[in-house]
Amino acid sequence: MIFMDLEATGADFTRDRIVEIAFIRRDVDGTITERHERINPTIRIPSEVVALHGITNEAVANCPTFQDIAVSLVEFLHGCDFAGFGVQRFDVPLLIEEFRRASVPFSIEGRSVVDGLIIFHQREPRDLTAALKFYCGKELVGAHGAKADALAAMEVLMGQLERYADLPREPHALHHYCKKQDERYVDQQRKFYWKDGEAAFNFGKHKGELLRELVKKQRDYIEWVVNDAKFPQDVIDICWKALRGEYPKRQSVKPADGENR
Repeated sequence: MIFMDLEATGADFTRDRIVEIAFIRRDVDGTITERHERINPTIRIPSEVVALHGITNEAVANCPTFQDIAVSLVEFLHGCDFAGFGVQRFDVPLLIEEFRRASVPFSIEGRSVVDGLIIFHQREPRDLTAALKFYCGKELVGAHGAKADALAAMEVLMGQLERYADLPREPHALHHYCKKQDERYVDQQRKFYWKDGEAAFNFGKHKGELLRELVKKQRDYIEWVVNDAKFPQDVIDICWKALRGEYPKRQSVKPADGENR
């Protein structure tokens, strides 16, 4: 079995590229073999992603490309099942895409993929009922009734504040704490994400392209978004302003009280 983790240029396995691999191979006799190396993705790593994993464009500039190591990697992975945390939705599909781009035959057909994240979510529920039991030691009676759920939500928050002494106490600071894991995105619905400080599309046929560049070369697409009522209002507003030369500006978020950034 191969225990794996990949770092990449972003979170879209169809477009982004691997910048670091770590494979720990455990054979049936207990032998453990490791393979860990950085890879030149041949595309730019956005500054927002560099801030997450710390791998800069300069650090991988002279590293081998995936094409360079693809054949030897297939040999290392031969006959192995896969395991990891969150690998089913991202790491394994990204690996398959990289082999496809390199034109090196690779398939997971007949192999098992064991994902610790899925097991974790299935064995440890993360709903309001579970939260009330964990933080307050209570059973939620009348779950999915508006009043019961609202009261439970209040008790859960009070329980969290009591349990975690380093949580911010002011509403605005808690607001920033709750949003900090979404800082890669420009809007609430995650239709745009930050790419080197610029708004980039996170949906549709232009996914990955900068809003500013698309306004220049395909203005009618932006106009379509503005006039399509299915899009959230904040997305429409972003596109409407872009058509007038106003683009989102990323604001640096100050750490809330009690946060380590």
